[in-house]
Amino acid sequence: MKCPYCSSLEEKVVDSREGKDSLVVRRRRQCQQCMRRFTTYERIEEIHFMVVKKDGRREPFNRQKIMAGLLKAVQKRPVSVPQLEKILDEIEARLAEKEEREMTAAEIGELIMERLHEIDEVAYVRFASVYRQFRDVSQFVEEVKGLREGRPRRRPS
Repeated sequence: MKCPYCSSLEEKVVDSREGKDSLVVRRRRQCQQCMRRFTTYERIEEIHFMVVKKDGRREPFNRQKIMAGLLKAVQKRPVSVPQLEKILDEIEARLAEKEEREMTAAEIGELIMERLHEIDEVAYVRFASVYRQFRDVSQFVEEVKGLREGRPRRRPS
Protein backbone atom coordinates (compact mmCIF):
# COMPACT_ATOMS: atom_id res chain seq x y z
CA MET A 1 0.00 0.00 0.00
CA LYS A 2 1.40 3.38 -0.99
CA CYS A 3 1.65 5.99 1.79
CA PRO A 4 -0.54 9.02 0.94
CA TYR A 5 2.00 11.34 2.61
CA CYS A 6 5.42 10.27 1.33
CA SER A 7 4.52 7.64 -1.33
CA SER A 8 6.63 4.98 0.33
CA LEU A 9 5.56 1.39 -0.22
CA GLU A 10 6.82 0.28 3.19
CA GLU A 11 3.97 0.12 5.67
CA LYS A 12 2.51 -2.14 8.30
CA VAL A 13 -1.03 -2.82 9.45
CA VAL A 14 -1.54 -1.53 13.00
CA ASP A 15 -5.23 -2.41 13.45
CA SER A 16 -7.99 -4.18 11.47
CA ARG A 17 -11.72 -4.03 12.12
CA GLU A 18 -14.79 -5.21 10.29
CA GLY A 19 -17.26 -2.56 9.24
CA LYS A 20 -21.00 -2.84 9.68
CA ASP A 21 -22.54 -6.00 8.21
CA SER A 22 -19.02 -7.41 7.70
CA LEU A 23 -18.95 -5.96 4.19
CA VAL A 24 -15.93 -3.72 4.71
CA VAL A 25 -12.62 -4.15 6.52
CA ARG A 26 -11.08 -0.98 7.96
CA ARG A 27 -7.32 -1.08 8.38
CA ARG A 28 -5.10 1.42 10.18
CA ARG A 29 -1.67 1.42 8.62
CA GLN A 30 1.60 3.06 9.56
CA CYS A 31 4.21 4.13 7.03
CA GLN A 32 7.64 2.75 7.96
CA GLN A 33 9.36 5.71 6.27
CA CYS A 34 7.58 8.81 7.64
CA MET A 35 5.84 6.99 10.56
CA ARG A 36 2.47 8.64 9.79
CA ARG A 37 -0.73 6.66 10.04
CA PHE A 38 -3.51 6.36 7.49
CA THR A 39 -6.70 4.36 7.05
CA THR A 40 -7.68 2.07 4.18
CA TYR A 41 -10.93 0.23 3.49
CA GLU A 42 -11.26 -3.10 1.75
CA ARG A 43 -14.49 -4.36 0.26
CA ILE A 44 -15.43 -7.34 -1.87
CA GLU A 45 -15.74 -6.51 -5.54
CA GLU A 46 -19.42 -6.63 -6.22
CA ILE A 47 -21.14 -8.42 -9.05
CA HIS A 48 -23.15 -5.80 -10.89
CA PHE A 49 -26.88 -6.29 -11.21
CA MET A 50 -28.90 -5.06 -14.17
CA VAL A 51 -32.40 -3.61 -14.38
CA VAL A 52 -34.43 -4.35 -17.52
CA LYS A 53 -36.50 -1.28 -18.39
CA LYS A 54 -39.94 -1.29 -20.06
CA ASP A 55 -38.41 -0.65 -23.49
CA GLY A 56 -35.95 -3.54 -23.12
CA ARG A 57 -32.89 -1.42 -22.29
CA ARG A 58 -30.66 -2.66 -19.52
CA GLU A 59 -28.99 -0.37 -17.04
CA PRO A 60 -26.97 -1.02 -13.90
CA PHE A 61 -28.91 -1.37 -10.66
CA ASN A 62 -28.58 1.94 -8.84
CA ARG A 63 -29.40 1.77 -5.14
CA GLN A 64 -29.14 5.56 -4.76
CA LYS A 65 -31.67 6.15 -7.54
CA ILE A 66 -34.23 3.91 -5.86
CA MET A 67 -33.50 5.47 -2.46
CA ALA A 68 -34.13 8.93 -3.92
CA GLY A 69 -37.56 7.80 -5.15
CA LEU A 70 -38.36 6.24 -1.79
CA LEU A 71 -37.29 9.38 0.07
CA LYS A 72 -39.67 11.46 -2.06
CA ALA A 73 -42.51 9.02 -1.36
CA VAL A 74 -41.97 9.11 2.42
CA GLN A 75 -41.27 12.82 2.71
CA LYS A 76 -42.85 14.17 5.92
CA ARG A 77 -44.06 10.68 6.83
CA PRO A 78 -43.11 8.63 9.92
CA VAL A 79 -40.87 6.25 7.95
CA SER A 80 -37.22 5.85 8.92
CA VAL A 81 -34.23 5.53 6.62
CA PRO A 82 -33.42 2.09 8.10
CA GLN A 83 -36.88 0.92 6.99
CA LEU A 84 -36.12 2.12 3.45
CA GLU A 85 -32.69 0.49 3.53
CA LYS A 86 -34.38 -2.76 4.52
CA ILE A 87 -36.53 -2.53 1.37
CA LEU A 88 -33.41 -1.94 -0.73
CA ASP A 89 -31.61 -4.82 0.97
CA GLU A 90 -34.54 -7.10 0.15
CA ILE A 91 -34.45 -6.05 -3.52
CA GLU A 92 -30.69 -6.67 -3.67
CA ALA A 93 -31.15 -10.07 -2.01
CA ARG A 94 -33.74 -11.02 -4.64
CA LEU A 95 -31.33 -9.93 -7.37
CA ALA A 96 -28.53 -11.98 -5.82
CA GLU A 97 -30.77 -15.06 -5.82
CA LYS A 98 -31.41 -14.80 -9.54
CA GLU A 99 -29.10 -16.74 -11.79
CA GLU A 100 -29.12 -14.09 -14.54
CA ARG A 101 -28.43 -11.21 -12.09
CA GLU A 102 -31.13 -8.99 -13.56
CA MET A 103 -34.67 -7.95 -12.67
CA THR A 104 -37.29 -5.98 -14.55
CA ALA A 105 -38.13 -2.47 -13.44
CA ALA A 106 -41.72 -3.69 -13.05
CA GLU A 107 -40.67 -6.41 -10.58
CA ILE A 108 -38.68 -3.87 -8.57
CA GLY A 109 -41.56 -1.36 -8.58
CA GLU A 110 -44.10 -3.97 -7.46
CA LEU A 111 -41.79 -5.16 -4.68
CA ILE A 112 -41.30 -1.58 -3.47
CA MET A 113 -45.04 -0.90 -3.52
CA GLU A 114 -45.75 -4.13 -1.65
CA ARG A 115 -43.32 -3.14 1.11
CA LEU A 116 -44.48 0.51 1.22
CA HIS A 117 -48.08 -0.68 1.55
CA GLU A 118 -47.04 -2.55 4.71
CA ILE A 119 -45.12 0.43 6.13
CA ASP A 120 -47.11 3.55 5.20
CA GLU A 121 -50.16 3.78 2.94
CA VAL A 122 -49.64 7.45 2.08
CA ALA A 123 -46.09 6.74 0.93
CA TYR A 124 -47.45 3.78 -1.01
CA VAL A 125 -49.98 5.95 -2.89
CA ARG A 126 -47.33 8.60 -3.58
CA PHE A 127 -44.92 6.02 -5.00
CA ALA A 128 -47.68 4.27 -6.96
CA SER A 129 -48.82 7.56 -8.50
CA VAL A 130 -45.38 8.13 -10.00
CA TYR A 131 -44.55 4.50 -10.76
CA ARG A 132 -47.90 3.78 -12.41
CA GLN A 133 -48.06 7.24 -13.96
CA PHE A 134 -51.50 8.27 -12.73
CA ARG A 135 -53.02 10.58 -15.32
CA ASP A 136 -55.92 12.01 -13.31
CA VAL A 137 -57.59 12.15 -9.91
CA SER A 138 -59.84 9.18 -10.70
CA GLN A 139 -56.80 6.89 -10.65
CA PHE A 140 -55.86 8.24 -7.20
CA VAL A 141 -59.42 7.64 -6.01
CA GLU A 142 -59.38 4.08 -7.36
CA GLU A 143 -56.09 3.36 -5.58
CA VAL A 144 -57.32 4.80 -2.27
CA LYS A 145 -60.59 2.88 -2.63
CA GLY A 146 -58.56 -0.32 -3.00
CA LEU A 147 -56.61 0.55 0.15
CA ARG A 148 -59.81 1.13 2.11
CA GLU A 149 -61.06 -2.28 0.98
CA GLY A 150 -57.81 -3.77 2.26
CA ARG A 151 -56.14 -4.51 -1.05
CA PRO A 152 -53.65 -2.51 -3.10
CA ARG A 153 -54.60 -2.29 -6.74
CA ARG A 154 -52.45 -4.53 -8.92
CA ARG A 155 -51.22 -3.39 -12.28
CA PRO A 156 -52.83 -5.47 -15.03
CA SER A 157 -50.40 -8.06 -16.40
